[in-house]
Amino acid sequence: MDNRHSVATPAGRYEPQKRARRRALQALYQWHVAAHDPAEIIVQFLAEQDFAQADSALFQDLVMGVARAQPEIESRLQPHIDRPWKQLDLIEKIILSLGAYELLWHAEVPARVILGEAIDLARRFGAEQGHKFVNGVLDKAAREWRGAELKQVGGVED
Repeated sequence: MDNRHSVATPAGRYEPQKRARRRALQALYQWHVAAHDPAEIIVQFLAEQDFAQADSALFQDLVMGVARAQPEIESRLQPHIDRPWKQLDLIEKIILSLGAYELLWHAEVPARVILGEAIDLARRFGAEQGHKFVNGVLDKAAREWRGAELKQVGGVED
């Protein structure tokens, strides 16, 4: 099957980034569970998985960036969460960390895209209603961290 044309469609245009985020979620899960070095996990993923239709640079940046900034991400997200970080489901922690990392360190990616991607990951991999929790937390964080951007596109009401 020839997939070259799928990337040109509006829905498929961002598929390499979506795939990178899904793989980053999996790699960060492995990092949390097995406590392996993130760089080693990246090498393993690049060797064992097909990245032909995934953004490998984004994947690597997300894994290393989240791993490196995890303490700051947790402290920046905690005011937007109604319980201690350690009480959160692991998948939700990882999805929130990925979203927060992009919101904080990837200003070139629109906040609405980041929120949409995080919600999609939570629907696919999280608990039954986890996407609502992820949406609420990251929406509050985005309003604080990227309020001016969201107001420009009409995303936040005062």
